[in-house]
Amino acid sequence: MPPTNQEKRQAAKEVVDVLLEISTLLNTGLNRSQLSICVSMIEHGTNPEALAAVVKEMRKEAEKIEAEKSKDEFTSAEEE
Repeated sequence: MPPTNQEKRQAAKEVVDVLLEISTLLNTGLNRSQLSICVSMIEHGTNPEALAAVVKEMRKEAEKIEAEKSKDEFTSAEEE
């Protein structure tokens, strides 16, 4: 008898749980939702190495934006 939808969902949840543990051990910084999106993208044919490179680049850009935002807030506070 083929697995039911609920059994499939449970199996998928267990896989994500294991991947999240591995992700945490590797200190990737990905939360469950982000990890699920990455897994889904890979399952649909995205190159894992390219995806990793994009994630790293997006983090760098986010850090730059945060640094600029902090700098702007600091400069605004000094002007007051």
